[in-house]
Amino acid sequence: MQRLLVTIVALIALVAGVVIYNNLPKPQPNALVYDPARAPQPFTLESSLGQNVSNSDLEGQWTLLFTGYTFCPDICPTTMADLRQILPELQQRTDLPVKVWMISVDPQRDDVKRVSDYAGFFGDSFVGIRAEHPQLYPFVNDLGLMYSIPEEGETDYLVNHSAAIVLVNPDGNRQAIFKADHVVGEIPTVNMQQLVADFAIITPRYH
Repeated sequence: MQRLLVTIVALIALVAGVVIYNNLPKPQPNALVYDPARAPQPFTLESSLGQNVSNSDLEGQWTLLFTGYTFCPDICPTTMADLRQILPELQQRTDLPVKVWMISVDPQRDDVKRVSDYAGFFGDSFVGIRAEHPQLYPFVNDLGLMYSIPEEGETDYLVNHSAAIVLVNPDGNRQAIFKADHVVGEIPTVNMQQLVADFAIITPRYH
């Protein structure tokens, strides 16, 4: 009889523990998470992979999408170097590949070879993407990002563009966006340690 009571008390304690755990506040990502994830509009873009890429090329992997350009003096090289540094930490959080697509927003100067060389410098997980404005602008806008187009005839110019990073899930849908920190006197960049922490929260919730 006593053994039965001990078993019942243990079961009650176990159930109570599960209920309490399930009702504890779960950590929330700092990123803007899309719920449900948003499917991008159909696209076809040139890439450093030696072939054009489309929606299906985002499937089966986690992909970080970042707008930039090879002549960028500050945000782009900083962000790409930071992503290269944290990529091993991100890869530890998932069994699927983690890729970075650097989407050039300067088609006038960035041809396929140039974006390929630029992306390749940062590693095999980095893919250079480009397109002419008629294909590029709708794609970037659909991601919730933006960039400026230089005046016709300009040759020496800067391109204003978003510093945020978009996370695409293995279904090829936008899962989250990591916004850049804007600090006076500093270039706007995404907090990479926060991105790692958010990725660790988001990926288990994917399924």
